Amino acid sequence: MTTEPLPLSAMAAPLMALSIFTDRYRHLPAPRVSISTVYPTLLELSFHDDPDGFEMWRQALGIRRNTVQHSVQGDGRTAVMKAETNHSGGPVKLICFTTIPAPQGGRSRAEDVS
Repeated sequence: MTTEPLPLSAMAAPLMALSIFTDRYRHLPAPRVSISTVYPTLLELSFHDDPDGFEMWRQALGIRRNTVQHSVQGDGRTAVMKAETNHSGGPVKLICFTTIPAPQGGRSRAEDVS
C-alpha cells in the first residue's frame, strides 16, 4: 500500500509559528525544535537540563504556570515539564527534561542495579 507523501504545506502552522518566534523571541534561549510528518500541525520546543529556558518560553508564550504538567521518568532520574498553547493555527508544545541528581551520600538507582 503506497501513500502520498505529505506536502510541506501541511506543516504551514508550525512553520509560521517558528518564523514568528524567530523574529519576536530572538533573545530567548534556542530550544531543540521538532516538526514531524507524524503530527504536521505541532511545533515542539524542548529543553534539556535548561528549566530556565523552559520558563522563559512559558512566560513569553503566555502559558499559565498552573497548567504546566510535571512528571518523572527514567526510573526517577528525569523530571519532565510539559505545557501547551496554540499559535498561528496550531499547537505549540514546550517540554523540559531535567536530570534529578542522586541524593547526597547515596547511590543512584542505576548504580544499585550494577
